[in-house]
Amino acid sequence: MKYKIFAGIGIVVAVIAVIVLVEIIFIKYNGKPVAAPNIPRGPETFGSGQPLNFVVLGDSTSIGQGSDYNDGIARNSARYLAEKGYTVTMQNFGISGAVADGVFTKQLPKAIQLSPDVVLLAVGANDVTHFTASTKVRDSLDQTIRQLQAANPKVAIILTGSPQMGSIPRFPQPIRYFAGVRTTKLNETLVSLQKSTVILAPLAIDTGQLFSEHPDLFAEDNFHPSADGYQAWMPTLKRAYDKLITQN
Repeated sequence: MKYKIFAGIGIVVAVIAVIVLVEIIFIKYNGKPVAAPNIPRGPETFGSGQPLNFVVLGDSTSIGQGSDYNDGIARNSARYLAEKGYTVTMQNFGISGAVADGVFTKQLPKAIQLSPDVVLLAVGANDVTHFTASTKVRDSLDQTIRQLQAANPKVAIILTGSPQMGSIPRFPQPIRYFAGVRTTKLNETLVSLQKSTVILAPLAIDTGQLFSEHPDLFAEDNFHPSADGYQAWMPTLKRAYDKLITQN
């Protein structure tokens, strides 16, 4: 009897192992790799008017991987702020593959030297795929926010949280389902960070379904957004910038 039980367990474990292996292979070869763009790391200036020091921190989405950098959310954000009557000086410290703790330890020290007026903090997707505890992500971002505020008490910060990872075509089911669950949990945890000068731009809520229905919003790697994908995020980001401008 015991032999049959152990044999049954062994079969179940073997089947699960095969399924996991197949899904790993599927993820690895589903799509063509897209390189991280080599972006300018020095200051870029947009528009004319009141000076505005704008800093971008985050992961591959902060540098427009999957598209041309010019089509990504960093420069599009800078241009939008310039349209509001500012001379925007932007510096981007984002790094492909970054997680929230990496932003805090590696990118933040460079950012606080500039005492930025506005910060776009685009991170969370890699924390979902790396299974980082939601509370750890929140704590890392909380420390990042506090240090930015120490450098400039009036700094305005936009948090994107994670885009909806459950819409990623590169992921097979049921991985896609669990990625979606983790995305929701992580982003719900970040709501507590929102204050008058810290705004959560809900990319996952606003555009997750759109990305699920339109695979053309993804780049050739079936993971990063395409130029159209980044453009689909901009209305959500613009509403966040408008709210900050109104409040300040």
